[in-house]
Amino acid sequence: MSKFDLSKAGFGTAAIHAGQNPDPVYGALATPIFQTSTYCFETVEEGCGKFSKQIPGFVYSRSGNPTTAALEQKIAFLEGGEACVATASGMGAIGSVLVALLKAGDHVIAGNCVYGCTSFVMHDTLAKFGVSVSFVDTSDLKAVEAAIRPETKIIYFETPTNPTMVITDIGAISELAHKHAIRVVVDNTFAPPPIQYPIKCGADISLHSVTKYLNGHGDVIGGAVVGRADDIALIRGSAMTKLCGSSPSPFNSYLVLRGMQTLELRMARHCANGAALAKWLAANPYVDRVYYPGLDGAQSELIKKQMNGFTGAMISFELKDGVNGMDSFTACKKMINALKLVSIAVSLGDPETLIQHPASMTHGNMSKEDRLAAGISDGLIRLSAGLENTEDLISDFEQAFAAI
Repeated sequence: MSKFDLSKAGFGTAAIHAGQNPDPVYGALATPIFQTSTYCFETVEEGCGKFSKQIPGFVYSRSGNPTTAALEQKIAFLEGGEACVATASGMGAIGSVLVALLKAGDHVIAGNCVYGCTSFVMHDTLAKFGVSVSFVDTSDLKAVEAAIRPETKIIYFETPTNPTMVITDIGAISELAHKHAIRVVVDNTFAPPPIQYPIKCGADISLHSVTKYLNGHGDVIGGAVVGRADDIALIRGSAMTKLCGSSPSPFNSYLVLRGMQTLELRMARHCANGAALAKWLAANPYVDRVYYPGLDGAQSELIKKQMNGFTGAMISFELKDGVNGMDSFTACKKMINALKLVSIAVSLGDPETLIQHPASMTHGNMSKEDRLAAGISDGLIRLSAGLENTEDLISDFEQAFAAI
């Protein structure tokens, strides 16, 4: 950690310096890539001490690596958590949390609209291990309270939700959950710091697909879990390193460390483009509805409090039925296929603006009944605003809409 007191520094300064110091051996400014599977000990006694954690150090890169440790320190510091464990993917993070903190007979309350792979795990995988799940609209505090059982151990949700952009009050859910000794787990992928800080709002665990905004360059798959030191030690020791074995490669950790140093600058541009595109889409005669935090003003106070006034860079919108005689699904395909600058791809948080069709792509493994209940219609489009010039993005959408 830098000798400078980063607790008093701005976010951009902390994003550059937290977790990273010049290499003590050669003085390298950039954190070295420790591309090794195992580590040598001077004596058996030293190895014994490191395996038992009585001596700090590394024994095997599946359980820890200096490059990855620097990344974990940076993410924990920026999120305001005591500790962090990095994983090889966002699903590695989610799976490690659920495996470590749940057992047969436990109950989970999950948001009724979550990422498609998360939905699969909640609907199918957990049931195989005797864990039951209730799906509710977590933005409705009364619905969450009504779903609590004596055996409820976790309340899990995204905010904003993927892909309907619904916002849940983290503080209110956390206050309710902690009265019942229930952990609150928030997927913070869509609104990373400096936008949203779930742990500071009261959540127990904040997790990310670092593939997205934290890395920010579309060239890494990774995940992270942040929380109290005891929870993170349990997740690392009992799930991530042993059962899941989902540790990231040192090279990927290095790439995320590099990407995170520009996080503040990137998020500002992402959010500016997101707000501009949402406003433009809302005025488009072919668009039936735009889902974007703050666009309708209904949750403006919560956005101001919980998201520090940012409205994010993720947008979903639905096209009207009957456009030039087409149903909305057909119109969606025609418009998306006509884009020239914007890329058709899943994921988000890349420099490039990305667009996709959730019903047939990211949420295609959900039953239509579950998908519609979560607000994901056949005509819904999800858009990740990138870092291009705003006028170029709007021009591309203008010509694509003209094509339908």
